[in-house]
Amino acid sequence: MHTKTLSELSRMLDSGETSSEELTRETLDRIKAQDSRYNSFITLAEEQAMASARQADEQRASGKASALTGVPFAHKDIFCTRDLRTTCGSRMLDNFVPPYNSTVAEKLDEAGAVCVGKTNMDEFAMGSSNETSYYGPVTNPWGDKLVPGGSSGGSAAAVAARLVAGATATDTGGSIRQPAALCGLTGLKPTYGRISRYGMIAFASSLDQAGTLTRTAEDSALMLNAMAGFDPRDSTCMDRAVPDYTEGLNNDIKGLRIGLPTEFFSDDLDPVMAQQVREAIREYERLGATVTEISLPHSHLAVPAYYVIAPAECSANLSRFDGVRYGHRCENPQDLNDLYLRSRSEGFGEEVKRRILVGTYALSAGFFDAYYLKAQKVRRLIQQDFIQAFEKVDVIMGPTSPSPAFAQGDKTDDPVNMYLEDVFTISTNLAGLPAMSIPGGMVNNLPIGLQIIGNYFDEGRLLNAAHQFQKVTDWHEKAPEGAV
Repeated sequence: MHTKTLSELSRMLDSGETSSEELTRETLDRIKAQDSRYNSFITLAEEQAMASARQADEQRASGKASALTGVPFAHKDIFCTRDLRTTCGSRMLDNFVPPYNSTVAEKLDEAGAVCVGKTNMDEFAMGSSNETSYYGPVTNPWGDKLVPGGSSGGSAAAVAARLVAGATATDTGGSIRQPAALCGLTGLKPTYGRISRYGMIAFASSLDQAGTLTRTAEDSALMLNAMAGFDPRDSTCMDRAVPDYTEGLNNDIKGLRIGLPTEFFSDDLDPVMAQQVREAIREYERLGATVTEISLPHSHLAVPAYYVIAPAECSANLSRFDGVRYGHRCENPQDLNDLYLRSRSEGFGEEVKRRILVGTYALSAGFFDAYYLKAQKVRRLIQQDFIQAFEKVDVIMGPTSPSPAFAQGDKTDDPVNMYLEDVFTISTNLAGLPAMSIPGGMVNNLPIGLQIIGNYFDEGRLLNAAHQFQKVTDWHEKAPEGAV
């Protein structure tokens, strides 16, 4: 059953072909048998999962089930889960067991989905390769010693290896879409504010957004149905009705206006990557869509603007981890200053320290206007580029990442080179737009992603476009060796 998609499992449960208890037991056994190869999980929730599965079977028997009732899935270890350890991939939170659920966890619980565990991630979601985790790097199922992308690399590897059919994830600068591209998955980052951030451990509050990693657009729609919606506990969450995202999946896309940014197909993009992405887009033309070249003139400023804004917000958010109230505390501190200094030095990894320092510098007196304020002005220009583009097109397409999966260790000594892995994804976070990555082909026998960017709250159109592509292609059905 591990080869089934989330939607297929839902239908099997609905027909009585299997039970949630049977399915959950098989999922947990497979994770325990296989995950030593990938290191995609930090914590397994065996006892809680089996209890949830039994409850889900009772709900289905009483006719009170939703589409996700009884379906096993995994949470990225950034979402607080009551009575289940939540580490955010950091030593700082190695012993943290939240007394409450995040809204995402709460909503999926209400939908009856069965959480089997928490997936590995770059520490505090800072990284593009899942090599900064305190619990060790995650391996991409598509190749030994290849990175799965980050920061949601654990969720991506778990789904690609067919350990679970779907997983939650978060995207601050591409952390859903880039792992989706490198692992051959469908990754959806909704509009900023579409899903509540309450209980999601903050990295950069104006950029972070919860989303999904699945194998198909249909599965993404099912998960988004459960996760989206207004939450008064999150002041940035939009009070806007949630449509049924599965209803429009089969709509005809004839006449869909696709924009191709010239900046996404510059000489910096590998010609083989560019050719494969353009071939994927030609499939849309065969389906009746029209393609037009557009320009996003300020997109080249996205990476430098992001790496001022995100570290600044990270510096503010991570100041709460001081060794006093919860999290890692050093042994035998001499005084309060020693407590702060050693607890943070021991609790945070190198990449997190680097970003805190950069952010603190950017926010300091004398530099705020020169860096942070200027970056926010650039952010507005990037947003305006998208607003003008969507007056002419319905969606924007291009590559998700500049290359397929690369080897572990290749870029860890060059932070700037690592940051450029998100060159095509960051601008949508700065603008707050919805975007997704779907499998768009293969390069060097490794999957690559086709990125689809939509207008605000137009997730339904993105899912429709992705689903129609997946009906006529089989890239999303490709699996790494050993996963089937």
